[in-house]
Amino acid sequence: MTSLSVQDTKPVRRIKTYIDGFDDALQGGIPEGHVSLICGTAGTMKSSVSFNMLYYEALYNNKVGLYVLLEQSSKNFLNHVKNMEYDLSRINLVVVNDLSQIQDCVNSINASKMGSVIFVDIGAIRKEIHDIRLANNKSWLNVFKNLVRKIKLDARCDLFVLDSLSALYVLSRFEDARIELFYIFEFLRDFNLTSFLVSEMPLDNSRYSDYAIEDFLSDGIIHVRLTQFRRNVVREISVVKMRGSKCNNDVFSLEYEAGQFKARYGGQNPLL
Repeated sequence: MTSLSVQDTKPVRRIKTYIDGFDDALQGGIPEGHVSLICGTAGTMKSSVSFNMLYYEALYNNKVGLYVLLEQSSKNFLNHVKNMEYDLSRINLVVVNDLSQIQDCVNSINASKMGSVIFVDIGAIRKEIHDIRLANNKSWLNVFKNLVRKIKLDARCDLFVLDSLSALYVLSRFEDARIELFYIFEFLRDFNLTSFLVSEMPLDNSRYSDYAIEDFLSDGIIHVRLTQFRRNVVREISVVKMRGSKCNNDVFSLEYEAGQFKARYGGQNPLL
């Protein structure tokens, strides 16, 4: 048996959040291959924060990102990010709303000289498929895994977003959440996908995820929230945990202006 010395340890490669002022709190970004929760209540922009990472990795580093939508339609989501002034013409954007389109999707990615973001609209696929009727909806979990596997292996996919975990639980009712969640997290790690799992929090912010098991299984937790300050409501963002990183756990104000997210006033009240 050979031991690994400190000198043999490779530098950690990181994926930026592309939130100005926030990557410094993460030693430069999220370690590649991590599975992280993006947690928040409704309206906190957790989906936008997730897309932001895939968009800029495609734009600046030619990466391929897969964004799986389980409830919101791809049309609505794309209208949303267009209104946020993302220039989608600068990346190879692929939308899949029929399983028969998967191979065309792979061909488009492999032929493109630009980085790609693939949206898989599971809601649209569910409307088209009427013959999946296995007990407890386990078939939908298999559909999800097969999609990820195909795009990872055939289209050099690097990044993955699942939006959201709560919707996945509705589609695939778990008999033993601890065991089944463990296998989902390990599935993503085995493929070395840097993954972001959008997690809906209750309004009282009492937990980061539905089962509270996800907190322990995840490599990182990023919390976005709405906070009342005086007579205004401000968005805030913080790192709850990130394995392999010396994090600044201060709470930052999260702002979006001129097409860019910004983290401000770390550890201090915003000047309103």
